[in-house]
Amino acid sequence: MASKEIEQTLELAIRLAREAGQIQRERYETDFEVRSKSTEIDLVTEIDKLCEDLIVSTLERERPGDAILAEEGGGTDSPDAEWRWVIDPLDGTTNYAHGFPRFCVSIGVEHHNERVVGVVYDPLLDELYRATKGGGAFLGERRLSVSRESRLDHALVATGFPYDAKQSPENNLSNFARMARATRAIRRDGSAALDLCYVAAGRLDAFWEFKLSAWDVAAGLLMIDEAGGKTTDRQGEPAPRSGREVVASNGLFHQEILELLS
Repeated sequence: MASKEIEQTLELAIRLAREAGQIQRERYETDFEVRSKSTEIDLVTEIDKLCEDLIVSTLERERPGDAILAEEGGGTDSPDAEWRWVIDPLDGTTNYAHGFPRFCVSIGVEHHNERVVGVVYDPLLDELYRATKGGGAFLGERRLSVSRESRLDHALVATGFPYDAKQSPENNLSNFARMARATRAIRRDGSAALDLCYVAAGRLDAFWEFKLSAWDVAAGLLMIDEAGGKTTDRQGEPAPRSGREVVASNGLFHQEILELLS
């Protein structure tokens, strides 16, 4: 895999993220259609679809041999494809639907099942995070590095709750209570992709969440790995591509977090 190919892939991902982000910025706090999917609180808007259609149609035209896994079902997926694009066209849909300014575009690219490119774009702050396997993670021109906080009781951490939180006993509420007592503070902002980027940037010291999907984490996990952090499931094994279980931190108190979540 040539570095030139990685750079071309990164450039395309950046272009697509910025174009989708422009749609989000222009339609933010305007009238648009909102409906529910798997549960009453699992929302999708027409903006999700517009952004996904833009990204998928461009990939089908410019990268016709690549697999595409997109949240709203666009494109054709093949988990074992040479190149696979994993796309969340609008991460933080509930926030967007309510006019809460915390959402982004997330695009991850896998090569032979390995995360190699990640791009996350926050259109309101005009912050673009990017990472390549072995090439580091960046916010604009600033190279990212995880925080150096070594004490869990001084840590600022983030999490989220699953869409079936009202029905399932595995709703993360007990974990939230334990973590609230063990850390300095917890944030629940509603965009896993941005939370992961904030860990990579040192703005957060750790993040955990369960029952996520591949498109939520494909870009952000690479961002943390390239920023010197640690990403696992709750057993301490490498974080799965599926996003089923994600525990991410600066690595300095990772085991303490795993013990709290066990």
